[in-house]
Amino acid sequence: MDAVPMSRNGTGNRNQDIGRYLRANRLKYVMIAVALLALAVLFIYSLYLGSTAVTLDQIFGNIFGDDGTWEGYVIHDIRLKRSVAALIAGCGLGVAGAMMQCVLRNPLGSPYTLGLSNAAAFGAALGIMVLGGGLVNGGAVASYRIDEPYIVAISAFAFSMLATAVIVAAMKFFGASPATMVLAGMAISSIFSAGIAFLQYQANEMALSAIVFWQFGDLEKISWAQMPIIFWAVLIPLVYIYLNRWSLNAIDQGDEVAQSLGVRVGRTRVTVLVLSAVMTSVIVSFVGIIGFIGLLAPHVARRLVGDDKNILIPASAVIGSMVLLIAMMVSQNAFGFVIPVGIITSMIGGPMFLWILFDSRTKKKKRIAEFVRRVRA
Repeated sequence: MDAVPMSRNGTGNRNQDIGRYLRANRLKYVMIAVALLALAVLFIYSLYLGSTAVTLDQIFGNIFGDDGTWEGYVIHDIRLKRSVAALIAGCGLGVAGAMMQCVLRNPLGSPYTLGLSNAAAFGAALGIMVLGGGLVNGGAVASYRIDEPYIVAISAFAFSMLATAVIVAAMKFFGASPATMVLAGMAISSIFSAGIAFLQYQANEMALSAIVFWQFGDLEKISWAQMPIIFWAVLIPLVYIYLNRWSLNAIDQGDEVAQSLGVRVGRTRVTVLVLSAVMTSVIVSFVGIIGFIGLLAPHVARRLVGDDKNILIPASAVIGSMVLLIAMMVSQNAFGFVIPVGIITSMIGGPMFLWILFDSRTKKKKRIAEFVRRVRA
């Protein structure tokens, strides 16, 4: 739990310290409000942007259902669907990444780096090839399509949760350190990548194309009928996490401090990790692998509002939605042809991953230098 900073002059200036603390918090809430306004503008612009010209009147007239025209179909069944999916998926991935970094105490913790995405991809490939999720269409030119998306999604979800179970078991029963958890996630990712490669090697060219297509994170995959599934899978864990934000703040101060404040550290850490994994698993199961949102959004949010979970959780949700919405618009309009949004997020996330690594090393060196300077003084 974040403490109110104390002045060096003692309790006499405590009211001034509290005033500065409250003003700083108000400024952070203002920043979140501005980000929400920017997100709303981006959302409307995403419905406007595209090869089919539409007006604002047509956009607002077709939000709750198309009017039977071509423009209404484009707005409601194509643009609105993928924009809503971007909002929900970005929110869930952003919060999941922030929580994984919190409970693992590692800035590199995210659904992608912990191997959950590759585990889901292996499950999807297994569902397509073995469990009947794919179907060969006959005709002059044979083709392979995903005929049973729920089978593929359930299989992807199951293997993603299996990877989560391995990480939780290592944390709970073997006492693995946070750094070891990230390394374990990388090992899990490597194992499932090998499994995917094996299935791809065994697949015919049509099944192979279906597997590769699924792995590309693409917001076009989800239907309106599936949207409530990811909505509730994000909302319910998000509510629980936010209600326990003060416990998470206490855990940030150390397990001993949190226990002295009555926080059940082990149970809270495991529960938050599992709920974050559920959010990620359901999202990835329906839209494919969208990498680095869970890594990028929390770090941007932390730079803007600090590490207080009372503010960091909503900030990570808003920024995650914003980043994915921008990536979606870039993927749809920037190249003259449509590419999967997962490619854009990886293009952004790769350099970000390197920056976090080098920035963490730089900060550590500065802290060591400051400590040495104080000792010598």
